[in-house]
Amino acid sequence: MIDSKKVLAIIPARGGSKGVRRKNIRNLAGKPLIAWTIEEGRKSKYIDRLILSSEDVEIIEVAKSYGCDVPFVRPKELAKDNTPGIEPVLHAVSELEGYDFVVLLQPTSPLRTVTDIDKCIEKCILEKADACVSLVEADKSPYWMYYVDDRSKMSNIMYTEKKYSRRQDIPSVYVLNGAVYVANVGWLKVHKTFLTTNTISYIMPKKRSYDIDTELDFLICEKILQGN
Repeated sequence: MIDSKKVLAIIPARGGSKGVRRKNIRNLAGKPLIAWTIEEGRKSKYIDRLILSSEDVEIIEVAKSYGCDVPFVRPKELAKDNTPGIEPVLHAVSELEGYDFVVLLQPTSPLRTVTDIDKCIEKCILEKADACVSLVEADKSPYWMYYVDDRSKMSNIMYTEKKYSRRQDIPSVYVLNGAVYVANVGWLKVHKTFLTTNTISYIMPKKRSYDIDTELDFLICEKILQGN
């Protein structure tokens, strides 16, 4: 609880991952991938209840073994390849009423820490925002990106009258890193997204912003966690 607001945290983990097979329970530096998120979530001083949303029996058992609450089995129709990521969150907040804010913690961000989780929650609630999401500074700037037509002609993705010749002069831009999403429950039920013009940002460093989607991502995170 924070500022008299009750906080529910959701870890979504379906069994049918495509990029890395069974990645949510695959061993990463000595423990299942999902365990890294469970352990950090359980350290939070603001989260009142940390739950798993999954349709997969094996993932459910692994999550329980690491102390994660599993109050329901996710309906299989909400665990398909084309299911929007917001749907399991909306399902969870409709099943579990009485919470003011919801936190989405994707298990594919094993380097995110409890400090990131709690600071994102703090920023959202204490600044009275509807939602707050974690970002990381982009590796490549869209100011130096181009469209190429069928005649190989180039045109800038971002048009600006000012031309930048040095990387140091380009404005910083940020991308979602998938680590932490926080929102007011009532607001989220109406808008059905964490991302609107009312959403504010919590900036994270690159070293904690890896989102596992490929075998290479998995290898990089494992080396980082092993201290290599």
